[in-house]
Amino acid sequence: MGGNSGGLTTILNGLVSKGTLTQAQVDAINKALADARAAGDAARTAGRAAFSKVVTDTLGITEATLTSRLQAGDSLATIAGAKKAALITALVALETKEIDDAVAAGKLTAAQATTMKANVKDRVTAMVENTRGMGMGKGMGHGGMGKGGRF
Repeated sequence: MGGNSGGLTTILNGLVSKGTLTQAQVDAINKALADARAAGDAARTAGRAAFSKVVTDTLGITEATLTSRLQAGDSLATIAGAKKAALITALVALETKEIDDAVAAGKLTAAQATTMKANVKDRVTAMVENTRGMGMGKGMGHGGMGKGGRF
């Protein structure tokens, strides 16, 4: 199960031993956790792909070039050069769409979305200029820009 699964497994097994839960119930819990983890992984992968597509399309470069430059320590601002403002605009639009989608899916309230949107340009700009720990879809606070599954 990953993470702290050993502790959870011990707890669930203890509840089966005490008769609080049946093995079938524990199996259902474990399946639900695995399904949720898989859905989160899929959302993060999709988010990274969307982020990469926006960056590569805006800058007119390949994903291989983007990955190589980021791994070499270049910031997105350095990679973008004269297209930095266009990249920030495109990434702000992506982040705004993700926030709007989260509201539509009931994962955020309108008030939460308004708060998040209030500083999205500042967050995106900081992420574009960041070189520390920069990787595909990382760098924007709680989970990173475009990682998906955040809301």
